[in-house]
Amino acid sequence: MAKSADAFRTISEAAEEVGAPQHVLRFWETKFTFVAPLKRAGGRRFYRAQDIAVLKAVKRLLHDEGLTIRGVQRLHKDQGLQKLLGADATDLIDETSPDTAAERNYFKPHETPRLQAVLEDLEQAKRRLDAVLST
Repeated sequence: MAKSADAFRTISEAAEEVGAPQHVLRFWETKFTFVAPLKRAGGRRFYRAQDIAVLKAVKRLLHDEGLTIRGVQRLHKDQGLQKLLGADATDLIDETSPDTAAERNYFKPHETPRLQAVLEDLEQAKRRLDAVLST
């Protein structure tokens, strides 16, 4: 039974679909911040359709177009993820979604004000603790 196009893929399935070994996909994660599969308990990686498209684009840029790792990094920094993917895969990218793992926000927009209030409370508590400990 075949998986739907929106189903998550394991690293072995992603590697087969991209045409690169699993260790290469893991290596690319360390070099490209925009290669960021979901990680579950035990560090298991799960790839979305968008992740597969990004990996295919990275492979194309590195192997077919001859760019270096630094060249792909610079292209992403200068022109963004949509440029890496090309016109054929841009429908996979949500314009409002961040490009890098560090920028990803897994909270829903309506939760942001509540989370900011919690953060302010924590910062205030930290200031009080620092004041107590410094005396």
